[in-house]
Amino acid sequence: MKSFNFGTTFVAFPTKKNMTRIFSIILIFTGSFLMTAQEVKKDTIIDDMIVIRGDSVTIPLDEVILLNKLHFKSSKEKRYYYWYWKKVHNAYPYAKLAAERLLQLNAQLAQIRSKRKRKRHTKKMQKYMENEFTDELKKMTRTEGRILIKLLHRQTGLTAFDLVKEYRSGWKAFWYNTTANMFKLSLKNEYHPESNPLDFLIEDILQRSFSNGSLEEQKARLPIDYFEIAPKYKNMDVVEVINARKK
Repeated sequence: MKSFNFGTTFVAFPTKKNMTRIFSIILIFTGSFLMTAQEVKKDTIIDDMIVIRGDSVTIPLDEVILLNKLHFKSSKEKRYYYWYWKKVHNAYPYAKLAAERLLQLNAQLAQIRSKRKRKRHTKKMQKYMENEFTDELKKMTRTEGRILIKLLHRQTGLTAFDLVKEYRSGWKAFWYNTTANMFKLSLKNEYHPESNPLDFLIEDILQRSFSNGSLEEQKARLPIDYFEIAPKYKNMDVVEVINARKK
């Protein structure tokens, strides 16, 4: 059995990114820090904040998550992993964009009372998304299509089938799913990294890509705790898992 090591390390490191994550901390401690700063005689670090000597300026220390370096037992396993890495990178931006458009649509619909106008607006957004997506989606491979369907569920909280059903009609959703099945794809597929090894592989690639900045993170609409489930897949055989997708 090939061994594939997943793990994480947590360190505090100053950064200008992700400032919103510590906004609440700043609100809570601003008052006390401004008072403390006047009494500090030298540069000091207090509760993850840097207080500059002679001033009340505070610089937040953000938390950076460092994932353990990947270790492959063979060149084949490495090739398989980075082949799948590329597929995830090709699919994720579309799932992210779909989630953004869905949030935008829901916000707009909330401002429209007329059922007829809501339907008209939904159809307008649908055509816009089709024009935005169609040409690029046609270039996707079957593997990328499978990953996209999974990631749509991750980013929106709805399966691709439910998205079509919600914003078009149940009948069209049925035929969309039937067509997808012809290519061995199901629009009803869900994303479960906690129980599906291939889904976890996708999640691992996402977390590492968010960490190194190769993908822009968008919060998942599903409750996913990568660090809790990672130990379960510590000895996962990547080649075996990827090949099993065809079965």
